[in-house]
Amino acid sequence: MLQNVIGSGSPLDRVRRRRTGFDGPTPTQATGNGGRTGAGLSASDERLLAELLAKPMDYIDSEIFRQDDAESLIYDDPDDVDRPDVAWYRPLMDDLTAHAGDRNRHSSTRQNGTVLLTAAQERVLFLQYNYARFRISEIQKTLGPAGPSDEQAHEILRWHRIAVGYREQIAETNLALVLAMAKRTRMSEVDFADLVSEGNMALLRSVDKFDCGRGFKFSTYACRAILKAFSRQGMKLSKYRQRFPTDFDPAMEKSNHVENVRAEQERETADEVKHIVMSNDADLSNVERTVIHHRFGIGAEEPTEPLTLEQVGQIIGVTKERVRQIQNKALEKIRERLEEGHLPDESGVPDDTPAPSPN
Repeated sequence: MLQNVIGSGSPLDRVRRRRTGFDGPTPTQATGNGGRTGAGLSASDERLLAELLAKPMDYIDSEIFRQDDAESLIYDDPDDVDRPDVAWYRPLMDDLTAHAGDRNRHSSTRQNGTVLLTAAQERVLFLQYNYARFRISEIQKTLGPAGPSDEQAHEILRWHRIAVGYREQIAETNLALVLAMAKRTRMSEVDFADLVSEGNMALLRSVDKFDCGRGFKFSTYACRAILKAFSRQGMKLSKYRQRFPTDFDPAMEKSNHVENVRAEQERETADEVKHIVMSNDADLSNVERTVIHHRFGIGAEEPTEPLTLEQVGQIIGVTKERVRQIQNKALEKIRERLEEGHLPDESGVPDDTPAPSPN
């Protein structure tokens, strides 16, 4: 009898079903158990498990892994390593990015909460990290064509979470190393945030490839990997600039044609209104012209500062409500004359345009 699969309807389950020639409904479809597998795995766990089984697990081997009590020797070490506090990282990155031109703004990248590991502590962390990957690899070697059993599926996921936890701890402990290398690198043409991003990726690759059994400090190995990543980033940027010599300017991607047309129309309309008031083409009375002149500063040879309704009423001897009425009536006349000036007559020529003189 075949072993139970880890995910009914999952990619692994479909592979198993094709191999066995069974093409009926999956157990999940038949029972309608809300998307949970027979092994008690969620859909995200199924996807993660499928990714883990898609290729052999890589790890850095050690002789201690083959000992009978390897797990207790590695994980029961009395010299427990504290996890660093990386709360300082985001504010520091924001500050360095904002002042990218001054990469030496901070004299030191060491912050409160940073943990400095000894060689022995580094060895413990890397043994714990690689032993978790080793256990996943050993389980992969025992899998048959039916895929992992329920117990094997849970074991793979458990060891994967342990490996991820130690990988993150090692990387967080050495975050300051990336910032230190980035500030010392003379690559002003590369954006500082991009440089740090490349360094962080190189740091993670270094965690995966570092062999603690050779007796070197991790920082020695990681520094060279980070600097190589910076060099590759500089070469990519150099090739990009050779192909695209003109820098990208976001301001050039946005057209201000609409704003320019609107501003030009406003200027033309304002000039036309001023012409109508100055020449009195709207047949404004003297009181109306006085109100328009004092309220908007136009209608006289010398412009004046605009006055309030109450100030204008004091000048002409009426209330401010009466000034408002006079103003609205004058503006209505100006609006009508302005609209008439843009309407063509029967000949197709605007009525404010003088007709051509006969020969």
